[in-house]
Amino acid sequence: MRNWAGNIDHGAAPVARPGSVDALRRIVANNRRVRALGAGHSFSGILATAGGFVRLDGLPPAVDIDPAAATVTVTAGMRYTDVAAKLHRAGYALANLASLPDLTVAGATATGTHGSGDGRQSLAAAVTGLELVGPEGDLVRLRRDVDHDTFAGSVVSLGALGLVTRVTLEIEPSFQVAQSVHTQVPLDEVRDRFDEVLGAAYSVSVFTKWGHDATVWLKRRTDRPVVELELGTPARSPLHPVPGADPASCTAQLGEAGPWHLRLPHFRPGTVADVGDELQSEYFLPRSAARVAVDALRGIGGLIGPVLHVAEVRTVRGDDLWLSPAYERDSAAFHFTWVKDPARVLPVIAAVEELLVPLGARPHWAKLTAMTGAAIRSGYRRASDFDELRAKFDPDGKFGNAFVDELLRDGAP
Repeated sequence: MRNWAGNIDHGAAPVARPGSVDALRRIVANNRRVRALGAGHSFSGILATAGGFVRLDGLPPAVDIDPAAATVTVTAGMRYTDVAAKLHRAGYALANLASLPDLTVAGATATGTHGSGDGRQSLAAAVTGLELVGPEGDLVRLRRDVDHDTFAGSVVSLGALGLVTRVTLEIEPSFQVAQSVHTQVPLDEVRDRFDEVLGAAYSVSVFTKWGHDATVWLKRRTDRPVVELELGTPARSPLHPVPGADPASCTAQLGEAGPWHLRLPHFRPGTVADVGDELQSEYFLPRSAARVAVDALRGIGGLIGPVLHVAEVRTVRGDDLWLSPAYERDSAAFHFTWVKDPARVLPVIAAVEELLVPLGARPHWAKLTAMTGAAIRSGYRRASDFDELRAKFDPDGKFGNAFVDELLRDGAP
């Protein structure tokens, strides 16, 4: 069995798909090592297991809305696509979504996955409650307003604290979004007007090949004032983030307003191929380093370009989650979609990191990096606190794997 991209082979690890929480509890209690398996859209070793996998999408789906609390509690193995559709029909919305809508709630929140926007935090920051199965099959429930510091350490957990069964998320009234695209935007202009460009809409993405021009995608809420922006050339037909690719899979553009869940992602539900023809890496930098990073990456554009489908620059507001790549700082996220050729790509990733790590880069947990576990954990002030939390929740390392154990060496069994 392989991950979505096919770059990691999980071998013949058994996969269980329990149909109830009680069945899941028995599976966990009776296995020495176990990891949850979501959409498989991870490129790093975070998915690997030394034991068996458990798919959570067999648990009965639930989307329980609490209007008074402005929250929804969902089955953790559900995909955002399905949660969002049910919320919208009920008149509610999530504040943010990732580029791909078909990720599982548990997988996306556990890895600090994000969307884009100056005021938008990661998807994990919307979590207000968790239910998870501990190593003895015990049920553990955590709430943001009750468990405080422990909760902040438990949301972006890399799957190392237990198997999450239910997640409670903040919601708000449903809203409409109109998406437009500006082409032929010089990178100099993106760099010099970074705050203006990235703050021009509710959600903004800059796509580039690290050549001379970029394409800027603006997702504007229709219930908020429009920020006028003189920038490049407005697109007159739909585009794909990858230059020249067929835009049929992309969400509607050209200023056509539509529901939040059909505009905030770049891609329409159910349109991403079952097997990916790409690799990905991504780095969260302090927002203050964004301009320097743009110049640095453009300087090695000749090295990056031959193995790059496209790169994306976004902004993410800081949060208080210990292992969130946006922990305690507003961030600029630099994303790379590479060709599916590890032998050619990995040396280029190392060259990119040579430039970005001195600027404070933190790699996305689910994407490729050449950084060691020690180098990664050095970027997290509360890494040792998470080690202690892991020792408390999972003293024998049942939910760990080689990736997690190297990263969290102080807490490894």
